[in-house]
Amino acid sequence: MKSIHQKIFFYLLFTFLITSCGSTKLVSTPIENIDNTPIKLTELTDTEEKIWAHLDFITDTIPGMSVNKAYDELIKSKKGTKVVVAVIDSGIDIDHEDLDDVIWVNTDEIPNNNKDDDNNGYVDDVHGWNFLGEAYQEQFEYVRLLTRGNTDHPRFAEAQAEYQREVAEYTNLKSQYGQIIPIVESAHKALTDFLGKSDYTRNEINAIKTDDKTLQQNIYVINQTYSMGFDSISEAIQTFNDSLKRINEILDYNLNKDFDGRKIVGDNPDDFNDRNYGNNNVKPRDEGESHGTHVAGIIAAERNNGVGINGVANNVLIMPLRVVSNADEYDKDVAFAIRYAVDNGAKIINASFGKYYSPHSDKVKEALVYASDNDVLFVHASGNESLDIDKKTNFPNDQKNDGSEIINTYLSVGATESKYGSALVASYSNYGKNTVDVYAPGSDIYSTYPNNTYKSEGGTSMAAPAVSGVAALIRSQYPKLTAAQVKKIIMDSGLPLKAKVTVGKNSEVKPFGELSKSSKLVNAYNALIMASKISN
Repeated sequence: MKSIHQKIFFYLLFTFLITSCGSTKLVSTPIENIDNTPIKLTELTDTEEKIWAHLDFITDTIPGMSVNKAYDELIKSKKGTKVVVAVIDSGIDIDHEDLDDVIWVNTDEIPNNNKDDDNNGYVDDVHGWNFLGEAYQEQFEYVRLLTRGNTDHPRFAEAQAEYQREVAEYTNLKSQYGQIIPIVESAHKALTDFLGKSDYTRNEINAIKTDDKTLQQNIYVINQTYSMGFDSISEAIQTFNDSLKRINEILDYNLNKDFDGRKIVGDNPDDFNDRNYGNNNVKPRDEGESHGTHVAGIIAAERNNGVGINGVANNVLIMPLRVVSNADEYDKDVAFAIRYAVDNGAKIINASFGKYYSPHSDKVKEALVYASDNDVLFVHASGNESLDIDKKTNFPNDQKNDGSEIINTYLSVGATESKYGSALVASYSNYGKNTVDVYAPGSDIYSTYPNNTYKSEGGTSMAAPAVSGVAALIRSQYPKLTAAQVKKIIMDSGLPLKAKVTVGKNSEVKPFGELSKSSKLVNAYNALIMASKISN
């Protein structure tokens, strides 16, 4: 799920850096005491930051999902039934130290014999399937629409306007970064030379007494950079350069009408009878391809193995399905991946991706119905554009034209922050009373990264796998429950909040209950108790 909310963040930084007079004051909504639950007044510790999504609302005063409490008091040593969760995403590092023992293996397939031993249509698919082949860079879906040149398309004018707006915006951002990075790098070098070290602290630069106007300006620049929440200036410079790299990718590939990323795959993405494409290598293709690995770790990182993190679910296998490129996924790949997951034993599908144009949404919905008919739960990230998706349609979805659902096994998930208060709902998270089902922890989630590393990331992409993990716990401990029952349990057992929170790009104040169907935060402890009662 690609988010562009960060560009606003760095635009503010740019404004701060080039403004040498006047002052900027950010006003936030006062924190409310939601439903009389105690508020955590102190900052999270380093340990709490890494595990906050697993902590308990009441005991820890942190709005997590009570995962640790569920293990300590309910699951204990009970293993349950093994559950397969398909992760439709970018490539996954299946050799990661915290994932290598939880990767699904197709035991009906003989590795590397170049035969389709199980006759499922995919040769040597030992660990899933890679529908993208060697491809990684791609266009946005609305750019593909424009490239086709079908001016009679009902959304052609809308796509054209969005294209022109985005090209102008990212071109402007590229120019801004071209000014930001040299300013910060120059100031960093000057202070490194002055202090004799590059790992100086904010307190150290503020302790400098000087009448040198240039040095004063450099101190101001570094202070403003620190004020953006960075732990070090080296981290800030790396973040700026990474952001500039992403901006260039967007302009060179995602918004480039002349770029054809699908050529390397070799199929026709509009022909659903053209099925002979892709390969069995489900690993990342690019050094920046980390999304799938991060998502997989949230669900199923090996618990209590002495390294890394603990995933939500303890008795799960991850089925990697590489579908998500560095732009918008193709409907054909999504539909085929859903069917592959169902046909090969997945009981839950995690889909941390989405877009607002979908030329073959009917085919994807047919696949969703197929999954539902085969008792598979589909968990989808609601999106990171701060939008009311009751009003702007996000794909894939389970909605008919009248707003009713086509299936009862689809869960749409919004994201929350670790800070309990009026800013509980993540500012980037999409919302919708009719289209979002539940909320779960999504910001600053610490999880697996390629090459045996770990990193914190944020987005509804992180909230969805948290819910997939809870669903896997339920299906493991209570395997007789259906996918529809698991969805209902997750929605009904969450923590209800009656308070008002801020949402959207303009921080509009709304009752939390108006932002989703359930009006609840997912809670693993409550879900397992309810599952036990229903199962019995």
